[in-house]
Amino acid sequence: MGQYRYRPLRFYITCFAATWVFWIIAAVISKSGNDNGISALLMLLGLTAPAVTAVITVLASGDKALKSDLKEKLTGFYRIKFFSIIEAIIGFMVIVALSILFSVLAGQSLEQFAFTEDFSFSVGGTSALLTILLAAVIEEIGWRGYGEDSVAFYFSWFTESVIFGFVWAFWHLPLFWIEGTYHYGLKDLGGLYMLNFLIGVIPLGFLTTWVYVKNNRSMLACIIFHLFVNTMQEKIAMTPQTKCVETIIIFFAAAIITLANKEMFFEKEHVGNLLNYKEERKIKN
Repeated sequence: MGQYRYRPLRFYITCFAATWVFWIIAAVISKSGNDNGISALLMLLGLTAPAVTAVITVLASGDKALKSDLKEKLTGFYRIKFFSIIEAIIGFMVIVALSILFSVLAGQSLEQFAFTEDFSFSVGGTSALLTILLAAVIEEIGWRGYGEDSVAFYFSWFTESVIFGFVWAFWHLPLFWIEGTYHYGLKDLGGLYMLNFLIGVIPLGFLTTWVYVKNNRSMLACIIFHLFVNTMQEKIAMTPQTKCVETIIIFFAAAIITLANKEMFFEKEHVGNLLNYKEERKIKN
């Protein structure tokens, strides 16, 4: 039986079309003065598009190995390497700490190490905490459920991380025009801060890929890391200026992680054979 061949273009075109339709309508309604929570519902529907697309794509594939892989990535606790998750979490804490310390040299305050009293945004009355929790879970089902693998099937994990980083950044674009979102707040501050968010997503994709592959392509591991990153970005009192510094630090962190894991990022044995790669590696060892 031949190896399942992923369809990345079909997947990402479907995701973008579905997400952007909901989010563009949400942007219009959020400014209409007659929202009544409709924009929040539309945002949620747009957010779920990658996950729904991934699940439907896998279930409709008729490939038993692909279906089994999706199930194991989501429920296979055995895939998770506990200390690698701790390493990733501590690593991101160091990134945040360094960002604040370097920002002090540019006149920012050490008070940024404090926790914020509340989240910086809400959409249609929906809890921001619930929003970032849903974002972490739902996004990872889509991106790690099919999206990232669909690119890695054809490229090394390094090339995949570059491609996915740009795609992931671009996917967020309509959020800058939906009132009440974190992204809308950045747009009000100016184009520099919008650009910083989009650029910062790219090296962050390398960190997530590192967590994903190091944990045997565990979706659960990525959900944990994604949720921690989202919470840190919201609850630590970093200024928008410091988050620009943070982007630079994340780039350096991504470079260090890539160099320290060159064998993982640049190997190509999994290309064209992603679902069987783990088992074949065991046989070789």
